[in-house]
Amino acid sequence: MRQARWAGLLDRFQNPTQVIATGFGAAALLGTLLLSLPIATASGEPTGWITALFTATSAVSLTGLTIVDTERHWSLFGELVIILLAQIGGLGIMTLATLFTVIVSGRIGLRARMFAAAETKALSAGDVRRVVRKVALFSLVAEVTVAAVLTVRLMTGYGEPFLRAVYLGAFHGVSAFNNAGLALWPDSLARFVTDAWVCLPIAFASIVGGLGFPVVFELLRSWRHPRRWSLVTRLTLWVSAVLLALGTFVLTVTEWANPRTLGALDDPGKILAGFFMAVMPRSAGFAAIDVAEMNPSSWLAIDALMFIGGGSASTAGGIKVTTLGMLVFIIWAEMRGEPRVNIGNRRLPEPAQRQAVALVMTLATLIAVSTYLLLVLTPHSLDQVLFEVVSAAATVGLSTGITPDIPAAGQVLLALLMFVGRTGPLTLGSALALRERARLYELPEERVIVG
Repeated sequence: MRQARWAGLLDRFQNPTQVIATGFGAAALLGTLLLSLPIATASGEPTGWITALFTATSAVSLTGLTIVDTERHWSLFGELVIILLAQIGGLGIMTLATLFTVIVSGRIGLRARMFAAAETKALSAGDVRRVVRKVALFSLVAEVTVAAVLTVRLMTGYGEPFLRAVYLGAFHGVSAFNNAGLALWPDSLARFVTDAWVCLPIAFASIVGGLGFPVVFELLRSWRHPRRWSLVTRLTLWVSAVLLALGTFVLTVTEWANPRTLGALDDPGKILAGFFMAVMPRSAGFAAIDVAEMNPSSWLAIDALMFIGGGSASTAGGIKVTTLGMLVFIIWAEMRGEPRVNIGNRRLPEPAQRQAVALVMTLATLIAVSTYLLLVLTPHSLDQVLFEVVSAAATVGLSTGITPDIPAAGQVLLALLMFVGRTGPLTLGSALALRERARLYELPEERVIVG
């Protein structure tokens, strides 16, 4: 009877993306309720619903934008709720649900496999059980490894007590791997700007988490045979490497002489901080220098990196590096007059080309409209508002410091952007569609002048 009831409920959803969007929305609302309780704050006073909603959405969407000081405002209970929401957002609602189903019953239904496949981007529904187990295990190993390194460093280098060091290491290990950008220090990681034992583990965890589980698993399986790598893996690695190198160069050179950011550091410290800040816009969101003091040209470079984001089926946001790679080859094929888009020895399907263009245009439109609305609501400059909007829509979490000063309506708008950025513009649009319509006929073709 209970299984029939759940089956009837799931049958109401015509598309797995509806369940995924609903699951993330439910997690955000539950987090809002828990964070609004008096026990969640250090002062024992209840938190306003906008602050609770903003924080819960930021955590579950793996963004990291905050309007209150995480360490000072929230109690231990509140901090645990926040990091649990980030863990849920990282693994995915349907991934967790599938994992629990496998553990409890040892079996998994076809519909549940479809939902988990949509969340994990598994290639076939039959592989979901194995994929979900590997995702959970790999996430746990990565988070524990980073937590262990940070714990030892905080104990030996900064005199933190054992239990406090373990807690800080675990919190930031989970936050780093899931690209959540949540930190328990008011200056994020600025106090560790020249400490490689803190910055590098967090940076590498963010990179691995941002590659995407399909890419990571393929690398673990056939890292010695690059020729066997799929097109997704090759695109992800090449574009990620180019963006990382280019971002490090641009941000380091631009901020090299800025006395408020890199100018006060020695040369090795500048290079480390430049590398770290090039990694963070890909969705991690930690800050090793004061973003508000960076040059406007650096803000623009970070805007571009945030908009692109990380790998598909990863904890990162943005349009994804594979989308950027596809667009580059689409433009190259069009410039050469080729009727088909080829990448290496593979042909790119036309549906994938349309999806890439649609995703970019959808996210760009959301950012443009939201930027206009925030400019109307706030007195801040265009570059500051654009930075904040891109950070929210791409689920990054970097900020020029204006988030707490934005009016309540603007904060609700940013929370909505974070939610859409996590579920994906196309995923959310598909979830809102009542049904899919298949056209049973073709219309006559007519050329339209372009340009």
